[in-house]
Amino acid sequence: MFSSVKPYENQRYAALKKECLRKKQLFEDPLFPANDDSLFYKSRIQGIQWKRPKEICADPHLFVDGISSHDLHQGQVGNCWFVAACSSLASREALWQKVIPDWKEQEWNAEKPESYAGIFHFQFWRFGQWLDVVIDDRLPTLHNQLIYCHSNSKNEFWCALVEKAYAKLSGCYEALDGGNTADALVDFTGGVSEPIDLTEGDYTTDEAKRNLLFERVLKVHNRGGLISCSIKAMSAADMEARLACGLVKGHAYAVTDVRKVRLGHGLLSFFKSEKLDMIRMRNPWGEREWNGPWSDTSEEWQKVSKSEREKMGMTVEDDGEFWMTFEDFCRYFTDIIKCRLINTSYLSIHKTWEEAVLHGAWTRSDDPLKNRSGGCINHKDTFLQNPQYVFDVKKAEDEVLISIQQKPKRTSRKEGKGENLAIGFDIHKVELNRNYRMHTLQQKVASSIYINSRSVFLRTDLKEGRYVIIPTTFDPGHVGEFLLRIFTDVPSDCRELTLDEPPHTCWSGMCGYPQVVSQVHVLAAAGLKNQDSQGGADPYVIIKCEGQKVRSAVKKDTVSPEFDVKGLFYRKKPGKPIIVQIWNHNLISDEFLGQVALKGDPSDQQTVHTLHLQDRGNRKSNDLPGTIAVRMLSSNILTNV
Repeated sequence: MFSSVKPYENQRYAALKKECLRKKQLFEDPLFPANDDSLFYKSRIQGIQWKRPKEICADPHLFVDGISSHDLHQGQVGNCWFVAACSSLASREALWQKVIPDWKEQEWNAEKPESYAGIFHFQFWRFGQWLDVVIDDRLPTLHNQLIYCHSNSKNEFWCALVEKAYAKLSGCYEALDGGNTADALVDFTGGVSEPIDLTEGDYTTDEAKRNLLFERVLKVHNRGGLISCSIKAMSAADMEARLACGLVKGHAYAVTDVRKVRLGHGLLSFFKSEKLDMIRMRNPWGEREWNGPWSDTSEEWQKVSKSEREKMGMTVEDDGEFWMTFEDFCRYFTDIIKCRLINTSYLSIHKTWEEAVLHGAWTRSDDPLKNRSGGCINHKDTFLQNPQYVFDVKKAEDEVLISIQQKPKRTSRKEGKGENLAIGFDIHKVELNRNYRMHTLQQKVASSIYINSRSVFLRTDLKEGRYVIIPTTFDPGHVGEFLLRIFTDVPSDCRELTLDEPPHTCWSGMCGYPQVVSQVHVLAAAGLKNQDSQGGADPYVIIKCEGQKVRSAVKKDTVSPEFDVKGLFYRKKPGKPIIVQIWNHNLISDEFLGQVALKGDPSDQQTVHTLHLQDRGNRKSNDLPGTIAVRMLSSNILTNV
């Protein structure tokens, strides 16, 4: 999860600080100066003064009594999404120590005031890379008060400084107005964000689905992930409207705890199995809490022992933090974002994922073979002009996690806010030996949503085989860079398909060049005669053509297997047959069951040919080993590009 760190804009913290100490002067950042360009790209606030912490209070500190989700309060910019993410971050020591590196060295030292140089650095994960962002300590104030994110303690500055570094990365402070919590969670962790629409899942009435969701949320929390939630605002008037229950619409909340709470008192509570699924949240405003069941002063807390309440960190204060049952949570909240930390370390007791990371781009060209910005599948004429990535699922069935993230666009005074493109992706099942780009649509097995979010995520179960991912913008013609990440149980060998056809070489003239492309699709077999002692067989298919071979997975204990196996062959000699063989898998030596020879160039892809398997002369004619259903398609190379 944590990789090497790159200095942002080539500003190296240690060297800059050393130079400031040598010159005995406080650092002033030339790339994020103390002026309106660093504050706004459109708006204005009059009377702002940039002050260093020593000018705001007498005894500044990075942390006062440690770091806590209670430290943060949202300021005048609408970045509750960022503050909620910071609240979640504050509860994870391993994570915040990555975002705030060498915090003891960065802390003010009253005994060595000469070691202070007015320079700080923070680290964020952006587009597959950890960036080290350097800032000076000048902060925007109005009437000597911080106007943006600030702490409960006037002399605690970690949240204001982290916010400034994030604003620098985004272009200016105003760029943080109205963002996406999922983006900040990913930037703090390098994890993968998974949004869930609670209104679509019927979690309020379906107890089984709700219990399964709670277990998943609990697992993400227990394994160090970050979680946020919100209630959709359906109109501008709804934004930050307070409901009768105390919750606020269009407002991001940080999830600070998830647990099963034991009900009862004394020894009785240990013998009773009754537990309640509960979740704790925090309002970034530091006030305005839930006032329903299990709110701070509700009588429901009498059902929980004092020791259990202490274990939960239960407080009766209007500090913005409150507990709810997960059932009530699903009833009132509409969205939850889980930022999962994907474990890729083999030195772990938890599941280890295999990760593939690839950089790509949507680019424009007038040449259809070179254009890579074809838009979504609604645009059938251009869809297959998008980038294509092939990967393998090597288990009988595997859970696959896929994320694409577009490169963030900085906000600037000249160009305005850097808006995200609407992006998504489709997954198609293809031939087991496909090594060239698709030119005709194949079976679509999964697809993500399309949304103008920085990242899009999909979790899906796929059967063994080869697949092609096609990341796209919603409309054709848009350009941008993206990062594709795929997580599987077994290495997926993911790679981009860059060639449209077999390359021409100096040997093509002598050895020949493919004249036709043939796809063979073996669907099923029936009536296989070779049976083991249990009455079944362990058959598999081999498709052979001009020295190439495609082999299916073994189907266990059946005489009527369903294969769904496809092979693609670029043929120099179309007149020669393609051989489809059925074998029975044995520990010592596999047994040949029969074969068919496919001749001709049938062009109707929808026609399934049921053919009798023939042996190779070692069987009696009345003991044929069964039939096989095959579909064959032949076409010219490079169709429908």
